[in-house]
Amino acid sequence: VTMLKCFGIIFFCSLLSPSQEVLSGLSCAVSPGAMQNVLSDAIIQNGLLQQHLQGLVLPNIVGDAGLLNSPTSITGLHLVKSQLPKLSVVLLPGIGVQLTIAAKLELSGNCLVGLLSDLIDILVDVNITANIKCTNFESGTVQVVIEDCLCVLGAIKVKILSGLLSLSVNEIVLNQLKATLPGLLCPVVDIVINLVNIQLMGTLNAVIPVGTAGTIHYQLASLPFTSGLFLGLDLDGAVKQVGGSIIPHDSSASALPPLLDKLLVLGLRQSFLNAVLSLLIQIPPQTFTCTPEVFSGASHLQEAITTLAPAGCSTCRGTSPLSIKLALSGNPLILLEENKATVELSVMIQVFIQRLDGPILSLLLLKADLGLNVQVSIAGSRLVLGLSLGSTSLSLESSDVGISSISDLKPHCSSLLVETFLPLINGALGIGIPLPNVLGIPLIKVDVQI
Repeated sequence: VTMLKCFGIIFFCSLLSPSQEVLSGLSCAVSPGAMQNVLSDAIIQNGLLQQHLQGLVLPNIVGDAGLLNSPTSITGLHLVKSQLPKLSVVLLPGIGVQLTIAAKLELSGNCLVGLLSDLIDILVDVNITANIKCTNFESGTVQVVIEDCLCVLGAIKVKILSGLLSLSVNEIVLNQLKATLPGLLCPVVDIVINLVNIQLMGTLNAVIPVGTAGTIHYQLASLPFTSGLFLGLDLDGAVKQVGGSIIPHDSSASALPPLLDKLLVLGLRQSFLNAVLSLLIQIPPQTFTCTPEVFSGASHLQEAITTLAPAGCSTCRGTSPLSIKLALSGNPLILLEENKATVELSVMIQVFIQRLDGPILSLLLLKADLGLNVQVSIAGSRLVLGLSLGSTSLSLESSDVGISSISDLKPHCSSLLVETFLPLINGALGIGIPLPNVLGIPLIKVDVQI
């Protein structure tokens, strides 16, 4: 909805070629820090990385060194904890995301040098860099693969309880850890990344109720896309009426706009929004008496209609208020242009007299084609559309009393619709279009672009 300088939406992989059609839609952008915070929470703060590092099985370290050239053996080496882990994210154009995790690993084990046995503690700085790519898009889901994983060891500090530690033992520990740790840490990162992918992709594959009208089943429309500047997620959704069928719409993939100052972009296409509008704007026909209590211009409308009626229609010139019936005609249609959204809507206006001794007398049946200006905003994780009248086109469908000219009625009918029908439409749209909790990022201070 953003899915707009963000209402479209974002992730990575698979550049769209310049020849591909860019469908009208909304895109929504979220600041760079938000995505890094989400990944940091999922991998580090929630303990997922620590949990899987605890399962590390480190090989024994054996070497000919130590006091009096005695052999050295370090056994039972295990992770005590990872200290000060930090995560950073860089976007890789056409590839995906580069994830870097820096941490200090505290290891402990038993050290035997000659006949001397002691506890040994090892503190090692590690820097793990993994290039992550999305692949195998199918039915709204993607897999992630790590194309490259580089593990670099930094400073290593070794100490034993007795303090009797030779330089040669330091050298043995350093060489053995450089040879074995990268091969152990990268598989752990691979497991963690795939678990996080399942968790985060689940936020994009969600069924959300739309008030009492129906549901939206959100999912990705295509592989996530990444440039060096932003991650783009193109969202789609199956819109279903309660107890009914899915409202069809064009689900072709669309391109997302480049945003220089935002990291995450979500996109929703025009056809999807039309399906949601059809779900939300289901207003039953409204019938009421044309009085000032209902409509401030009632007397002017009745006077104008009376003036247009043929001289022979005595019923038309009665003093009783006219009755009016308003009914939607067809489905609403949203049109998206550069920085502009318009909803086209048709309303049938029937002005009639309910006679006591017979059927109703239809003075006029009019069709009002409305162009409604759309104000787009995001509130409480919902895309909210507010409508105001932009234009009115009035046509005469029929008249039982022979009225043929309706040019003088346009301003009165416009006022009638603004006062009585437009509030009903905005009321139906007021619940907003619910958005998925994409990657767990709250939609706060979001830029929206059409």
